[in-house]
Amino acid sequence: SKATVSVLNCARPRPTPRTMPIQTALTKALGIQYPIVQGGMHWVGFAEMAAAVSNAGGLGIITALTMPGPEGLRKEIRKCKTMTDKPFGVNVTLLPLGPGKKVDFAGIVKVIIEEGIKVVETAGRNPEKVIKSLKAAGIYVIHKCVAVRHALTAQRLGADMVSVDGFECAGHPGEEDVGNWILLAKAGKKLTIPFIASGGCGTGSQLAAAMAMGASGINCGTRFMATKEAPVHDNVKQALVNADERQTTLVLRSLKNTERVLKTKTAVKVREIEAVQPGDIGAIYPLVKGDRYRKVFQETGDVEDCVFSCGQVIGLIEDIPSCAELCKRIADEAEERLRSLQSHIVAKL
Repeated sequence: SKATVSVLNCARPRPTPRTMPIQTALTKALGIQYPIVQGGMHWVGFAEMAAAVSNAGGLGIITALTMPGPEGLRKEIRKCKTMTDKPFGVNVTLLPLGPGKKVDFAGIVKVIIEEGIKVVETAGRNPEKVIKSLKAAGIYVIHKCVAVRHALTAQRLGADMVSVDGFECAGHPGEEDVGNWILLAKAGKKLTIPFIASGGCGTGSQLAAAMAMGASGINCGTRFMATKEAPVHDNVKQALVNADERQTTLVLRSLKNTERVLKTKTAVKVREIEAVQPGDIGAIYPLVKGDRYRKVFQETGDVEDCVFSCGQVIGLIEDIPSCAELCKRIADEAEERLRSLQSHIVAKL
């Protein structure tokens, strides 16, 4: 009988590899496995980060403004091409870098087109000129915005998709303080193009909830910082694990350029200066300049010595997995939640 069992087992066809059962407008348009985007992050969005997320089945993104000019971006794009054969994109954030610093946006767009990038995440101020240039080159544009009216403008300008960025987000949440619970529900009613949820995202239950409100996926920033492959100092990653959702704060409010950051000693000092000298960028610039947190991220690891973007999702970060482990975990949990929700639907009498 043992021989018979052995023969029967051998005769069984091998199971086919399990594929992600969730398909959305995002996965279909970009040819990615999971509806998960790694958003642009200053001093984090290098080739190593983008390639790791893309290889994990999501969409990795290089941050253009982190690179030293258009040719620096070209070099990083080419480096990423050697690290993954999966789709990856570039983030172009249309915001000032600091006093006296000019950005060659035309040069950045030119490099993106010449290097054959197929998807770009835009963010920040009026994207009309950039969107037109990118669309003329056949590039898929995802515009990140913090208000539904801005999303409607991006739709009118030709964006293929919008990333709806709630007040929970790291970085610049705008000046209207509206969270995703409202923004996503309204976007689902008002937009005719697909959208994804951004801001505070990091779990599969959130992906399932976002999809229930009409989203085609999620954009994660801070959560990807706390991964093994993230090119930041281990102290930064551990700080994200140790913190909870109460440990972010808002700076630059007096300049109407609000930024959500980790509540470090330096961030608290910036708030104190703003309270006494509102609107004075010169008074706080030495504390908030990008090179200061570049050194912390890449060299010292002294988290308290800088101001860096960080979202309220830190309350959901409990470990430092690989990008592959994180993406699979999010996808598996989302699938489980979506399937379990079906049990709440009963047949009509």
